[in-house]
Amino acid sequence: MQGPVSVDNSEPKEKEPVHTGRVITISVIAALGGFLFGYDSSVINGANKAVFYEFEIANKGMQGFAVAIALLGSALGAFVGGRLADKYGRKKVMVVAAIMFLLAGIGQAIPFALADFMFWRVIGGFAIGLAAVVSPMYISEVAPAHLRGRLSSLFQLAIVVGIFATQLVNQVIINLTPTEIEKQVINPEVPPVQANNELAFGLEAWQWMFLAMVVPAVLYWVLSLTVPESPRYLVARGKEDQAKSVLEQIYVNDVTPKVQSIHASLEGEHKMSMSDIKGPRLGLLPIVWVGIILAVLQQFVGINAVFYYSNLIWGAVGFDESRAFFTSTIISLVNVIFTFVAIAFIDRLGRKPLLLIGSVGMFLTLGLLTIVFTTAEKCTQALIDAGGVEACTQVSEINNPLLTDTTGWIAVISLNTYVAFFAATWGPILWVMLGEMFSNRIRAAAMSIGVMSNWIANFIVSESFPGLVGISLGLAYGLFTLGALISFFYVLRYVKETKGVALEDMEKLEGIEVRS
Repeated sequence: MQGPVSVDNSEPKEKEPVHTGRVITISVIAALGGFLFGYDSSVINGANKAVFYEFEIANKGMQGFAVAIALLGSALGAFVGGRLADKYGRKKVMVVAAIMFLLAGIGQAIPFALADFMFWRVIGGFAIGLAAVVSPMYISEVAPAHLRGRLSSLFQLAIVVGIFATQLVNQVIINLTPTEIEKQVINPEVPPVQANNELAFGLEAWQWMFLAMVVPAVLYWVLSLTVPESPRYLVARGKEDQAKSVLEQIYVNDVTPKVQSIHASLEGEHKMSMSDIKGPRLGLLPIVWVGIILAVLQQFVGINAVFYYSNLIWGAVGFDESRAFFTSTIISLVNVIFTFVAIAFIDRLGRKPLLLIGSVGMFLTLGLLTIVFTTAEKCTQALIDAGGVEACTQVSEINNPLLTDTTGWIAVISLNTYVAFFAATWGPILWVMLGEMFSNRIRAAAMSIGVMSNWIANFIVSESFPGLVGISLGLAYGLFTLGALISFFYVLRYVKETKGVALEDMEKLEGIEVRS
């Protein structure tokens, strides 16, 4: 596959004077979609065992599907998100996403049956897909070139803060919930857990975990009504006076040349169509394939298996429920802290160097985890019958690794270091690049395909992970290690630097001729 042609952006460009406070404010509001993205996608981590008991889901495949079905909604939301953003505007799509988050939070908290619960998970997933397309797109279109990397990284920061908030809220809810299990065992394969206990107003703890999402959803809904529309969308709709007004909120100097530049980059634009991204490489433009493969690789290093199933992972290696919750919260905090590293360096070092550093770090840490999980003694029926290692009472499945104090700490430190490398590199940079690497003409269509690919890959990982763990936790992490290795060589060969390149100049970066 031929990579995109590079442009010379080695010489630092003069920074334009901007109204920094205003552009940060509207970028933070847009990034709130990322907070709900993180919260809604991660809340199931604390509630999954309780949900499995509530609906008597004993089959491992069905357990994985009940968790991962939201990702199919995300893929669909991402696929139509670009078209909706181009037709109705970025702002309106953000408002719709906020309302859908609100409905999904209530629906998942008070379901009538499993089918009903899964429907609301799809609705929440659809909102995530919309937010994953429109928020990075909007931020990249309002941000000045010299701030775009850091401002676009706010979306990923919001995601990881949302994940951390989920862990924190779940931890608080669990701490407030009676510890003695109140429910009777109906099916030994899915026993009740503490989250099945009633907390308040007749609702169980797991229901409150979902219901807590209502607060940020309402906040996002209200605040998204206050931001201006994207100037690039307004120019595309022939509303140049309105676009100029928005740009004047961002830039200090005369913005007329910017309006003209945006207009020139949109020459001959028509309604978004997937034909916009057709090309000679398996039917798509080379730059679109780069975005798709980056999006897939970000998931194939296994990050969401960690966040969706971290409590189950720690339970599998012998941690009790309380310790598993606490360890998962620490992982989420590491995720937040190291996202600030990306924000600090993305506009200094550039996107490609950070991606390469992240790939190496993840390969080493995932490799160590693979070795630990593969070489550890396994819980077997024979060991249980012999009463060994406390008869494997602290593990949930036959064939799970039994870690010693030493290997347990190695696993905890390695997993946190892996998350740190991801958070400082691949986590935010994927969303930054998807928002900026495509030219104005193809951005909506290309982003829809790229983000949809990310969610399909996420679904594959999330759906297959419980089954892989049933075979071997070492096998699962071995595949993630392979993903990290592939990501290094792919970035080295095909990814070009986008640091400092104006969105109107992305045609040159792509090496794509402007079509009339």
